[in-house]
Amino acid sequence: MPNKNLKGLEEKIGYSFRDKDLLRHAMTHSSFANEHRLKKSTCNERLEFLGDAVLEIMVSEYLYHNFPEMPEGEMTKNRASMVCEPALAFCSRDIELGSFLLMGKGEELTGGRGRDSIVSDAMEALIGAIYLDGGFTSAKEFVYQFVLNDVQNKKLFYDSKTILQEMIQAKTKEALMYRLTGESGPDHNKTFEVEAVLGERIIGKGTGKTKKAAEQEAAYRAILAIRRHDKEERKEQS
Repeated sequence: MPNKNLKGLEEKIGYSFRDKDLLRHAMTHSSFANEHRLKKSTCNERLEFLGDAVLEIMVSEYLYHNFPEMPEGEMTKNRASMVCEPALAFCSRDIELGSFLLMGKGEELTGGRGRDSIVSDAMEALIGAIYLDGGFTSAKEFVYQFVLNDVQNKKLFYDSKTILQEMIQAKTKEALMYRLTGESGPDHNKTFEVEAVLGERIIGKGTGKTKKAAEQEAAYRAILAIRRHDKEERKEQS
């Protein structure tokens, strides 16, 4: 997918940069800088470093104020899961962040725009850029709108394998496994298909650019199906 006009990204996030170069900097992947023989500092890695720190303190504050009974150890665990690579990549897809990246042709041809590591780094770089351009309050508004919105459903998605395992263990001693059922596309840009299998039953299916991502989606679909089933059972019993 080609790079879109960065004005479109500003419209998506509801924030207009005073310094447009900061936004371009945040969206410049190292492969673009290398391909165009630009200075290393023109890519978004330094902004990513800053954005990571800004995000961590905002998520810490969010947990502190919204979960007053949560112990420190659990807060640390929750913060780690909320700012991890899959979580940020999941959030970045809401704003199609990958499509706005300035990226080298080779990286793009190998599926870079959809790679979790790249789009999660870009999300952090964008947070860093907003922080420098508009201050803490502007960055906080962005984080609350695009990272911390709908936290429970997002947590369900990026913790899906762990959550499903705990649900299964509470109900049965049957073994849960993930089975690769197909893969398509060239070696540099494959799509994998996976089934979550409990005993002999398929309880969820997923696809992804990696086996891990496909397993995660299969687990997520299985959780939703189990919850629907449990809800229907409770209705019948009442």
